[in-house]
Amino acid sequence: VQLQASGGGLVQPGDSLRLTCVVSRGTYIMGWFRQAPGKEREFVAAISRSGSSTLYADSVKGRFTISRDNAKNTVYLQMNSPKPDDTAVYHCAMSPNWNLGQSTHEYDYWGQGTQVTVSS
Repeated sequence: VQLQASGGGLVQPGDSLRLTCVVSRGTYIMGWFRQAPGKEREFVAAISRSGSSTLYADSVKGRFTISRDNAKNTVYLQMNSPKPDDTAVYHCAMSPNWNLGQSTHEYDYWGQGTQVTVSS
């Protein structure tokens, strides 16, 4: 299984950005994580296999939206009103479990990451 994340870049605070993760095969729970310099990788959002259930970190709730298009094997992270604290490398990940999880240990496959920088 291969995951390819894209869509990162430089964005100003308050603007919008959409990240995309293309999965080579399978329909699994998908998550987005991020890692800032000098910090541990942290959970951002997750979505169920059907897309009917989602889970968000408190820090992004109400600003970010995770969604998926299973026909295109693609998962999205819509980032609205980003803040400088959202600056990080964002990774998509795949979990074989049936329940949404926030721990990196629950995800078996990872994409290479895409850099998001929020700055004016």
